[in-house]
Amino acid sequence: MQLKLRQFRPRIGPREYRVVRPWHPLRHTALADPAGYGWLIGDHDGLSRLAALFSFAAYSRHTIVHVPLRDGVSMDGGYEQYLENCGGRVDLVLVHHSLGLRPTAWPDLRRRLVQGVPLTVRTDERRTARDAAAWNRQCEHAETREWLRPVSHARTLFLTGSRAPFAAACAAFEYAAGWGPRQAGVVHGDHVLTTSITSQFLPDPDLRRPEVDISFKAHPPYVDFRRPHG
Repeated sequence: MQLKLRQFRPRIGPREYRVVRPWHPLRHTALADPAGYGWLIGDHDGLSRLAALFSFAAYSRHTIVHVPLRDGVSMDGGYEQYLENCGGRVDLVLVHHSLGLRPTAWPDLRRRLVQGVPLTVRTDERRTARDAAAWNRQCEHAETREWLRPVSHARTLFLTGSRAPFAAACAAFEYAAGWGPRQAGVVHGDHVLTTSITSQFLPDPDLRRPEVDISFKAHPPYVDFRRPHG
């Protein structure tokens, strides 16, 4: 998939960072803070582009992927209030652990995201699918150390990890984007719970552990909604 991004090169002290954002906002996609209940709800475009952004993040060890999700279009049908009850909207940041970015440093870095320049990249779906399958085979082994680590800070969910779990999360979003639009009720604006990326998170026995479930929801006008063929 081809992604059009906006690239920034902010500097803090002697260090320069590379940060990218989607060129066009994901207007009909929102994420509730996992500190309450992590719920991501989006349309086909939003879920598809999130899949591509996770794929890009998987192979971009020196790049911070910032996905603004707080200021999208208000969800109809009572879903906006549900997002608020879950913990309120947050943005999303994807970053490799090797970069050493601390969530507490993000507000200062975010303020420096000005004068971005256009960047177009293309993701490699076959490579991503191969790495996702490899992670799914190994994740049940006790020695597995590749996980996404979720941290909420400054109205942002940080997912820190490495190539394989980012690729596995990409596969989850691809599934949600493909399977969600085919379900009953979506033509009337109902949401359908499709999958989750919680299984890619570092295992935690705490019942209050962070989780992120993914739902598909078409956006109005629903008369224009068409299920995919095939």
